Amino acid sequence: MKPTDSEMEILQILWEKGESSVRSVHEELNKKDAGYTTTLKLMQIMLDKGMVSRDTSAKIHLYKALLSKEQTQHKFLEKIINTVYNGSTTRLVMQALGNKRASKEEIELIKEYLNNL
Repeated sequence: MKPTDSEMEILQILWEKGESSVRSVHEELNKKDAGYTTTLKLMQIMLDKGMVSRDTSAKIHLYKALLSKEQTQHKFLEKIINTVYNGSTTRLVMQALGNKRASKEEIELIKEYLNNL
């Protein structure tokens, strides 16, 4: 299951803040001029899709992400590698490193990771 851009924004908030009410998520999204009913509707759709769960035991319903950040990042990355880079991780890495200057610490982490492969 691939979340839409709007659903990804909500998942990012839930991953960062943990279990949250619609109002709490909306306040974060409101920085981007999202309407409350839009936030509520999106979260209801995400509930129907199985992306989030909802605890209705209290007056304020709390939502929690059911998709893990790591799984979602993996799915998106896999799709990008296959569709944009014809399955070549080398092209992806070269493009990523060429587009944004990596810090010395990041380069060392990359080297360490490659050495461990």
